[in-house]
Amino acid sequence: MNRFRYELRLLLRSRVAAAALTLLLVLSAVAVGAGLSASARQTALIDRVATAQARDFAAATTQYGKPDGEAGYAAYYTFHLTSDRPSSLAFAAMGQRDIQPYVLRVRLLGLQAQLYETETVNPELALPGPFDFAFVLIYLAPLAVIVLMHDLVSGEREAGRLRLLSALPVTPGQLWLRRAGVRLMLVLLALLGPFLVGALVAKAPIWGVAILSLVAILYVAFWAGLGLMVGAWGRRSAFNAATLVGCWIVLVLLVPALANAALSRAIPVGRGVDLTLAQREAVHHAWDVPREAVMAPFVAKHPEWKDKARVGGGFHWKWYYAMHEMGDDGVAGQVAAYRASLAARQAWTERLGWLSPAAAAQSLVHRVADSDLQAHLAYQDNVTAFHRHLQDFYYPYLFSERPFTRKDFARAPVYAPRGSSSSTPVVPLLALLVLSLSAWAGGVVGARRTVS
Repeated sequence: MNRFRYELRLLLRSRVAAAALTLLLVLSAVAVGAGLSASARQTALIDRVATAQARDFAAATTQYGKPDGEAGYAAYYTFHLTSDRPSSLAFAAMGQRDIQPYVLRVRLLGLQAQLYETETVNPELALPGPFDFAFVLIYLAPLAVIVLMHDLVSGEREAGRLRLLSALPVTPGQLWLRRAGVRLMLVLLALLGPFLVGALVAKAPIWGVAILSLVAILYVAFWAGLGLMVGAWGRRSAFNAATLVGCWIVLVLLVPALANAALSRAIPVGRGVDLTLAQREAVHHAWDVPREAVMAPFVAKHPEWKDKARVGGGFHWKWYYAMHEMGDDGVAGQVAAYRASLAARQAWTERLGWLSPAAAAQSLVHRVADSDLQAHLAYQDNVTAFHRHLQDFYYPYLFSERPFTRKDFARAPVYAPRGSSSSTPVVPLLALLVLSLSAWAGGVVGARRTVS
């Protein structure tokens, strides 16, 4: 214990090391505070929309809930709120929540046009991502490790103390492993201290906090092991620093960027707004064709309304909403291809963790925080299921031409928020574990071979 205390005192005497640790602590605290603030803003926005939605629903009930009210008008002018509240760990990694809608008001009209009509984010502006704990962990923590580890051995050689240290009665490499361990623990303390405080404030589940902490430990351990391995080469401190910074550029910036470019070419993915346009074109085209062309496939899909699906020459709400549903069905193949492409990209991104620990760590923290692409698609699936409930509710009124009164408004479906879809992906976690152990194995071998 005394040896570790002496190593700690010796390390903190270095102004550069103390400054790096202090800066990492401050940045981690700021990032956690920014994440908590962002989560609170999203929650407050959902609450404000819910309050406004209650007023709008009450107004629609008064205006369209008359004794002889028509369900077509009620379905057209009544919005139904859906929302995806941030998880208790979303403050650590905002992920897709920074660019994807997390609150939607849907009607009985075509769903695809409503799911993607808010997709207006400039991808170039969204590219840097939010400043949260995940950003500090993935991009900045390795730099702090580099500052502390690049002169682990070379600093002693350049100061003329390496021969004296090599003569100490200790196991070869034990001194360097102890020093590397002290540096690793200090970086983790500066990094995870604010995160754990934020998790307490957010009342995050213990299991999620443990998994995210494990990811941070493995990721930082990889960089510490790499620093120990490079530092044991016997080169000068400047060379070690340049080598480690080069590794950071390649593994954190270059490999993910090149992989993303390759995936973009190999698995092209359209924009969600294109599905909106395609669905609206299908609906607009239905105005120009005989109504039987709309009602025939609708009846084939809903045979329970076969005897009540006849429409005359005038406007009929049943035909109007059947037209919108057929518009959704008309782009179902495009929607399936779009989601399949997203899923394929996500799968390859997780496999990228074998080449880049940064990619593995990013996939893991966003999954644990329930803020990745999978979470957003799960929200869309829940909205789709809710939209089907709206159809099941309104169609009996529309096709039976029953009056829609104020009491019927009270029986309208209410959106039930989804539960957490978080599940730790095995591939990136295994990749991060293997990379971390490999880096430390190389560092241990290098430390034992270090000579003056």
